[in-house]
Amino acid sequence: MFKYSITDVGLYVLIYLLIINVISCGLFAWDKRRSQQGAWRIRESDLLLFAIIGGSLGGLMGMYAFHHKTHHIKFKVGIPLILLLQVILAFYLV
Repeated sequence: MFKYSITDVGLYVLIYLLIINVISCGLFAWDKRRSQQGAWRIRESDLLLFAIIGGSLGGLMGMYAFHHKTHHIKFKVGIPLILLLQVILAFYLV
């Protein structure tokens, strides 16, 4: 009945998560570099959006790898909280 099996869907989800987390980590690195240069920055809402749509682990890694936004409460608490909620949701769905 369906063209794709559950393993195909799982593979697509894993590929999506890999890509979105690499992008999220990269955005934190890019924003850190731009802040050091005094150039325009990536909006905080965009950084949080990428965490919400699946890039929370990459965002968390980017925060601490590049020492960026680690003193902002909404990032210091928000990103790990988003990650925790996503892990709970994943366990619930699987």
